[in-house]
Amino acid sequence: MPIDAIDRQIIQATQAGLPLVAEPYQVIAEQLGLSAQLVMQRMQAMQDNGVIRRIAAVPNHYKIGYRYNGMTVWDVDDLHIDSLGQRVAELSFVSHCYQRPRHLPDWPYNLFAMVHAKTELDAERQIALIADLLGTDSRRHAVLYSSKILKKTGLRIAG
Repeated sequence: MPIDAIDRQIIQATQAGLPLVAEPYQVIAEQLGLSAQLVMQRMQAMQDNGVIRRIAAVPNHYKIGYRYNGMTVWDVDDLHIDSLGQRVAELSFVSHCYQRPRHLPDWPYNLFAMVHAKTELDAERQIALIADLLGTDSRRHAVLYSSKILKKTGLRIAG
């Protein structure tokens, strides 16, 4: 979906994040000489058209006490991955869940779910809950724990 000059300005003004104020769209609108209503309408249209995937807070899990951040990977039947993934994604402690292609024979996993916990025991409990939910539909799984933050940015467009 092509973007016009106004969309480009809005993306550039928000690509480092929305201002942490009571009315962030008003601040962006004033910077660009637009109305807050127009900024919100344009951002919604870009989201509806897939230009912007989502607007969300992106916390630094380590700074807020979550030291055990693990990408759980699961080998589940491709025929059931949509329903299984939906059930896993609905768990309150799963921040994101998605399907990825397998890379056989070395990587048999096709369902990924990120968990965040303050203690190793809490992380293990969360993973056990996912394993229980998947039951015999999961042939095997692994957990890849993060050791540092690699990316916390979204779309970037040069001026």
